[in-house]
Amino acid sequence: MRLISSSDWNAFLSCLDGLLDTPQVQSMRSLPHHPGVNCYEHSVFVAYVAFRLGRRWGLDYRACARGGLLHDLYLYDCRDRTAHPGNQCLDHPVFALRNACALTHLSKLERNIILAHMWPLALHLPRSKEAWTVSLADKFCATVEVFQLFKRLKLRAVLAA
Repeated sequence: MRLISSSDWNAFLSCLDGLLDTPQVQSMRSLPHHPGVNCYEHSVFVAYVAFRLGRRWGLDYRACARGGLLHDLYLYDCRDRTAHPGNQCLDHPVFALRNACALTHLSKLERNIILAHMWPLALHLPRSKEAWTVSLADKFCATVEVFQLFKRLKLRAVLAA
């Protein structure tokens, strides 16, 4: 069973401008995230779901894909309490935005997507349909991962770009 068509996957990859191959994004493979899922897998999953939703809803799907990929680019082990100053849910969007801005040029839209993806837990409000879409995709993907559906659906093999 093919969950993702090659034309969809290629359209998705073209939105990312080679970001998947950068050392910063690749380093997310070594960072644990949700149970049985690393930060890279989670971020690619969110990016792809946001891309598909954005395209279906007539939004800037390129911004959805890029913001979705970079939304958790905080680059530290979130389980290490000494790696960040306070609450991980509140802190990591700021770290991710700082790292994403150092990695690539981001539009104002993409910056808000990254900063607001944890709303309502974090204080930054999504200011566009694209930011709401990535926030929704993030919550959907996190739920799939926490309930171990990521493994059952064999999404690791599908999203192993």
